[in-house]
Amino acid sequence: MLMDVKRLLKVLGERKPDLMGSEHFSKFAVFLPLLKIKHEYHLLFEIRSMQLRHQPGEICFPGGKMEPDDRTAKETAMRETSEELGIPVASLSDVYPLDYVITGFGKRIIYPYVGLIEKSTEIRPNPQEVETVFTVPLSYLQSVEPDCYKINFQVVPEKNFPFHLIPGGENYKWQIRQIEEYFYYYKDYVIWGLTASILKHFLDLAAELAKE
Repeated sequence: MLMDVKRLLKVLGERKPDLMGSEHFSKFAVFLPLLKIKHEYHLLFEIRSMQLRHQPGEICFPGGKMEPDDRTAKETAMRETSEELGIPVASLSDVYPLDYVITGFGKRIIYPYVGLIEKSTEIRPNPQEVETVFTVPLSYLQSVEPDCYKINFQVVPEKNFPFHLIPGGENYKWQIRQIEEYFYYYKDYVIWGLTASILKHFLDLAAELAKE
C-alpha cells in the first residue's frame, strides 16, 4: 500500500508536537510554596518522612506523581501540596508554571509550579509523607550562590552490543554525559539534587525579571 504523502503532511501540520517518547515517561509535578512571614516572603521546604522507601529524610518541595484523575500538572501540584501540608487547595493562589524538567536516567518529566500559601492557613504536615517543614527567606536565597559540582556518567554498552555495525567498532569514542549538581546551605539544612536545580531556575528567572 502506497503512502499518501500529502495526507500525511496535512495530518502532521495539524498535530501538536510533544516530547518524543513522552508516553514512556512518568509525569510528576511539584509546588514551590511562597508564604509571608513577618512582612517577608519565604519559600517552604519539606523533609521527607523517614518512613518512605524512596529518598527518606531528603529535602524537597511538595509534589508527586500525576494521577489518572488529575486533569493537568497544575492540578497535581496543588493536590499533592494540599495532601502533604494538610491545607485546603483553596488556600493556594497565584499558581504559575516554571520550565519543566526532563530526567533522562529515570525517564521522568517534572512540572514545577510556584505560588502563594495564604498567610492565615495553618500547616499540618502529613506524618506519613513529611517529617517536618522549614522555610527560608527569599531574600537570603537571592543573596547567595549555590556550590556547583559535576557528575560524569560513563557509557557502558551491554555485552551483546553490535560494535561491528558502528564506525570504530569497540573503539568508538562515546561522549561522557555530565550533569551539574547544585548545593544551597541554610542553617543546618542542605538543599541539593533536583530540588536545588528547580530552586536555581526559579531564582534565575526572578533575577532576570528584576532587571526589567
